[in-house]
Parts: sequence; C-alpha cells; structure tokens
Amino acid sequence: MADTLAALIAKRHPKSLEEYDQALREVIQEFMLLALWRGKFFNEAAFYGGTALRLFHGLDRFSEDLDFTLLGPKSDFYFDPWFSFIKKELAAQGLEVEIEKSKKAHNIQPAFLKTETKKALLIVGVAEKLAASVPLNKLIKVKFEADIEPPLGFGTENKLLLEPIPFSVKVLAPESLFAGKFHALLEREWKQHAKGRDWYDLVFFVRNDIPVKLDYLSEKLKAYHEKSKSLGYDPNIPLSNNKAISMLEQRIQQLDVESAKNEVYPFVEDKDQLSLWSQGFFLDIAHRVRFV
Repeated sequence: MADTLAALIAKRHPKSLEEYDQALREVIQEFMLLALWRGKFFNEAAFYGGTALRLFHGLDRFSEDLDFTLLGPKSDFYFDPWFSFIKKELAAQGLEVEIEKSKKAHNIQPAFLKTETKKALLIVGVAEKLAASVPLNKLIKVKFEADIEPPLGFGTENKLLLEPIPFSVKVLAPESLFAGKFHALLEREWKQHAKGRDWYDLVFFVRNDIPVKLDYLSEKLKAYHEKSKSLGYDPNIPLSNNKAISMLEQRIQQLDVESAKNEVYPFVEDKDQLSLWSQGFFLDIAHRVRFV
C-alpha cells in the first residue's frame, strides 16, 4: 500500500531532504482529507485557508496547516471521532502517526498529527545514506484546527480531489475564502512580525480576479474586531466597499514589508516576485480588490 505514498511523492520530483520533507507534508495532508471524507466530516465542516487555496485554486506556495470551519456553532466539538480514520488511512501507507488535541484557543479547536521523518523517508524509497543524516527525533507535524463557533454567511462548494483517490471536499467558495483572508489582513499579526503569507495570498486573489464576499467579511468583523477598531471600524455601521478598502490601506501603511518578505520567503518557489513588495505595491493591489 505504501506504493501509493511513494508514487505521490515521486510526482513532486523532490531532490533535497527539505524538498522531501515538504512533499511528505503535502501528501500527508491529502491523505488526512481523504480520511475525513471517509468519516463524513464534511457533512458538518468546510475547508478553508492556504492549503485549500493550494489544492483547489492553484496557490503557488506551500501551506503547513489544515483549517476548517464548522457549518454551524458547536461549542463541544472535538476532532476525536476522526482520529481513527486518519490513523487507519496513513497506517495503510506504512506511516505510524500520533494525534493529539491541544487546548482550545478562543473559538478554535486545534489538534496535531506527528510522524517520524526518517521512517517516512525510508518508506518512500529515499536512499538510506540520505536518510541517515536526519536526526531520529525529527518529526513531520501537521496542525489541523476548526473554528467551532464561526461567523456565518460564507458560501461553500464541493470540490473534487483526484489523489490519493477521487473524493469530494466541502470548501469555502472563492469569494468567501477571500473575505476570510481580508479579515486576517486586518486583524492578524499587528504591526510587528507580519505574516507575509497573508499578503502573498492577497496578491493571489487579486491576480486571479476573485472578489471579496462583503457580507461575510462584515460578519467576521462583527465577531472579531479587536484591532480593526483602531482603523475606524464600527460594528454598528454597515460595512461598505470604500470602508473595507480604507481599512486595508491603513494596514498597508503600518506594514513592516521586510518582515512580511522574510516570513513568506521559505514558502515560495519563485522568490524574485518578492522584490516588488513595498507599501506602494500593496496599495496598488488594494485598489484592484473587487467586492460582491
């Protein structure tokens, strides 16, 4: 059964240990989604975030985590019922994994999958000489988390993933994905330690002419607006296109561009494009954002 795992890794043509590590993480993510589908997880949750963008919309950067939102609030939600599905799916590929849940933070319920890097490399046929340089305690880790009391108003669609086998994943619709990312740009990583991946994704959405679902962005801001208040956001006033762009412009003016570049750098293959990044560049991008 591990032949499937090895074949999926080989399709990515990794050469260095770093490339093998990334390929293993990506393929493990796909097997995890398959396991969740088998367990009917997508009857009550939808997939979003960077990995969803990469798998279903061609985002050209690596994404580490699997992010989900429940379709309706459920404060007592845990991933535990699906642990056995994930372990069984990966055990069929020869991978022994540990899964543990972590403490709930705000409305996010997280869990972590871990497996030994060296064993995984040997399973997929990496030469022992190359694998020997990997420390025994090095682990492949995949974080997966769910928003268990989500703001509603997002749209979803069922998207087909063909590997490891054809199966269906409920994913936030593109305009809802952009609304979630827009909200993250306004609320996440304030002033210092900018998350460059968010800003990279902003460019991706605009480049692919994907609009923002304004009413879902409004619901997100009503639920979580700790930092947006300083941008002039008032939850009692209906959110307009112009107000959303004005807040984004203010965030851009506060952005530490070099910090953002450094954060996203390891996740991007074509790093030359980052040389364009500046506050002026992002202000230009902001003026190209569309809303629906």
